[in-house]
Amino acid sequence: MTKGLLTANRKPEIIAVANQKGGVGKTTTTINLATALAAMKKNVLIIDMDPQGNASTGLGRDRNNRAASSYEVIMGEVSLAEAIVDSIVPNLDLVPSTIDLTGAELELVDADQRTFRLRRAFRDPVIDNYDYVLIDCPPSLNLLTLNTLAAAHSVLVPLQCEFFALEGLSLLLQTIETVKANFNPSLEIGGIVLTMFDSRNNLSEQVASDVRSFLGDKVYETVIPRNVRVSEAPSHGLPVLLYDLNCAGSQAYVKVAAELLRRKKKIKAA
Repeated sequence: MTKGLLTANRKPEIIAVANQKGGVGKTTTTINLATALAAMKKNVLIIDMDPQGNASTGLGRDRNNRAASSYEVIMGEVSLAEAIVDSIVPNLDLVPSTIDLTGAELELVDADQRTFRLRRAFRDPVIDNYDYVLIDCPPSLNLLTLNTLAAAHSVLVPLQCEFFALEGLSLLLQTIETVKANFNPSLEIGGIVLTMFDSRNNLSEQVASDVRSFLGDKVYETVIPRNVRVSEAPSHGLPVLLYDLNCAGSQAYVKVAAELLRRKKKIKAA
């Protein structure tokens, strides 16, 4: 994508992909949902806000090839446009992360408007090039996550189908309500995506049932199954949709993307 070429009157949907519990498929969901949307001819930007930088690696961006990153954007050292790079996926761009991001929270403690640094960066007109901006949050409820929630329109929550995930979900929902009350009144829960679902496991079925009972239609109909190809893909620096399009994991993420588009269309029609 040519990041200097603006499209008139386009405003992107900004989605925070968040869960303070690690290992739930958050980065995997960010990468593969974005890839599926890009395959559907949507212009997509991923912003990697996790110091581990796994979203960047999973899109083929080598750690030694990240001149500007989300750290410099948050600190106001570069513009959003200056940090955007191409990814290996057509129609999908990336703001990579580096380990420098680990220091951002301490550096921002006494900074002016510390919770709104990312929102401020989104004033850059380059953002209007995109239909969707997906932000991969760190697995904790820290200042980086608060910056993301303060800048986003909605939150997409990948939720692993296990008991402890339910406890983490409750805490995240409380945080979202706090952010709405104090920083971003328009923030909404865009949806819950059940990940690592094992149909042979009664616990997966029970967790899915409990979450649907609690959150109703906020929970996506599509579930992401446990799938070895999904686990293998990052080691090749590829989204699973490029690694093995026909596997169950890839097909599930295509369905999640289609469901996201249907949900957005339904909201617009309401």
